[in-house]
Amino acid sequence: MFGLLLLGWGSLLHAENADREKTIHMEADSVVIDDLKQNSVFEGKVELTQGTLHIQAEKIVMRQNAKGYKHLTATGKPASFRQKHEGTDEIVEGYGERIEYDTRAETVHFFGQARVKREQDDLKGDHIAYSTRTEVFRVSGDPDNPDDPNKGRVHAVIQPKTAEPANVRVTQDAPLTIQSSPTLSKPKP
Repeated sequence: MFGLLLLGWGSLLHAENADREKTIHMEADSVVIDDLKQNSVFEGKVELTQGTLHIQAEKIVMRQNAKGYKHLTATGKPASFRQKHEGTDEIVEGYGERIEYDTRAETVHFFGQARVKREQDDLKGDHIAYSTRTEVFRVSGDPDNPDDPNKGRVHAVIQPKTAEPANVRVTQDAPLTIQSSPTLSKPKP
């Protein structure tokens, strides 16, 4: 199995901290809630929203432990994950046939034709795992999967990051010049 560790995407899925304290809203065609076992199964065009977090799937199974930590398993063709990146306006999108989101372990796993995108950056593989605690991203392919269009390889497109936009750069040695503007009209006397 081929693997690729991408430290450059270290803060990719760093969840919006405010999301953790927000109410979870869910919609589905049907739901079975077992309060005794702290287990809920939502089926049919399921949508989960919690702050900036949004998950869409055909089925979501949510388990909660005694301390309130949740483990969600979302399945679909594909299931999708979308969340605002902490401290920026960037949106992170992820897709997979199965998505597992664990609030205690602080991990998100994408399985089966997995893909994660942020702006122009794009990762693809059979399995993508991300730990928000350690900020490590791991992408792997499955060479034994005959349905894998990448034949067990992972694919990454990572755009260069600049400290400041190119049109704003000013060199320290360049003198400032003042020029008249051809678009401004002269004041009337």
